[in-house]
Amino acid sequence: MAEPAPRPEVYVSVDIEAAGPNPGDYSMLAIGACLVDDPQTGFYVELKPLQQRATAIALELSGLSLEQLAVTGAEPEAAMRRFAEWLQGVVPPGSAPVFVGFNAPFDWMFVEDYFHRFLGLNPFGHSALDIKAYFMGKTGSSWAETSMRHLSPRYLSGRKLTHNALGDARDQAELFRAIRAEERQER
Repeated sequence: MAEPAPRPEVYVSVDIEAAGPNPGDYSMLAIGACLVDDPQTGFYVELKPLQQRATAIALELSGLSLEQLAVTGAEPEAAMRRFAEWLQGVVPPGSAPVFVGFNAPFDWMFVEDYFHRFLGLNPFGHSALDIKAYFMGKTGSSWAETSMRHLSPRYLSGRKLTHNALGDARDQAELFRAIRAEERQER
């Protein structure tokens, strides 16, 4: 029996801001996402924190406030439902959304945890693609050479990530498109 044809893939660049290094101890504070091939088609939500624990560096980088988000942020279940509905609206029926991130393991663990915790499922399934690992495999570089310090001058005109989740998702999409385009030119 022949294997079924693979579903068309839709690459979705995702970035999150969090109050600390792991979802077991810290809250996800913002989610930004866009289609890699159409970055203006984007999604953004800020979430109410689950607890008041945070690292100073995480809040400094994101510019977000736990106190402010406790008032203005979306309830986590509602935020994840909105994200799932956005994905359903931008990924054509029969296609598979693929999570794309720059240092995807960090962002993925929060998104995976929150989707399962609040909705019982993750619309991405187990499909996460890390741009850093992709670049390393493509070029044979070291892990240290996959940092934004090295990649931004080459692909983003030296721009730094802003730590706004949607802005960073769009920059990651641009970075991923540029790396893939370079790969196609080399073939």
